[in-house]
Amino acid sequence: MKQFLTAFVLGLALTLPAYADDKAETRKVCVDVQGKDGNPVMDPKTNKPKQQCKEVKAHQKHEATKIEDAKKDAKK
Repeated sequence: MKQFLTAFVLGLALTLPAYADDKAETRKVCVDVQGKDGNPVMDPKTNKPKQQCKEVKAHQKHEATKIEDAKKDAKK
């Protein structure tokens, strides 16, 4: 029983770092800051609109069949 537990814990310890290294891809998204009146806020030094940037995860889109196509295939 001790050998089984030792092998199980050792196997678990070896697989955990593999999952820790798997990070999702991120991308930087910037949006212009708008004032109360709805116009973009301008930076006085550069005379360009101020931007608020965030790092977001990039999600993968999966291809699927359209519902219309599936209904036509079911009727045939």
